[in-house]
Amino acid sequence: MNDESTATAAPGAGVVSFVRMEDGTQEDYELLERCERAYVRELPDRVLGALQKLDQSLQGYALSRLQHSLQAATRALRDGADDELIVAALIHDVGDDLSPYNHAEVAAAVIRPYVRREVAWIVEQHGLFQTYYYAHHYGRDRNAREQFRDHPWYQACKDFCANWDQCSFDPGYASLPLSTFEPHLREVFSRPAHDPHYVDRT
Repeated sequence: MNDESTATAAPGAGVVSFVRMEDGTQEDYELLERCERAYVRELPDRVLGALQKLDQSLQGYALSRLQHSLQAATRALRDGADDELIVAALIHDVGDDLSPYNHAEVAAAVIRPYVRREVAWIVEQHGLFQTYYYAHHYGRDRNAREQFRDHPWYQACKDFCANWDQCSFDPGYASLPLSTFEPHLREVFSRPAHDPHYVDRT
């Protein structure tokens, strides 16, 4: 690919005039904004697709990563969690496919623009909090989460892991299908990104 390759845009939208961003015009950036808005409207479908890919992800567990995610979300739903936490439980491992060593940060980045700060923090830190259950088997510190002992969402993240994550590897548990959670996911990921009504809540 050379520097003069054309951009990909929404059908019928045209393409920008520049090959260097510094040469772009107002019209170019208005075009890109329209393309981005159209692309973002399809985000719920892409998140669902990423979840479905987890059915063919990391091996070794008794469940696929998708089935683990469905089980965690089912437990959250049955515990009366709100939509944001249910969706967080559903997508908390969505980063596993491309970023297994910092999957929690990836999942948090995906959900952060659409949920309250507490929920994004829980997703971001769940990987560390989960090490409580296994780190000692590798000669590591299982209490690394204690660095957040005084954090206002410490207990919420601890409960997320204890009640929905670490226990959701059970092939005998009757998880609900992905279709059950699709309306929850679509509601959350169809919100305006960074809307203060959602994300500024503590």
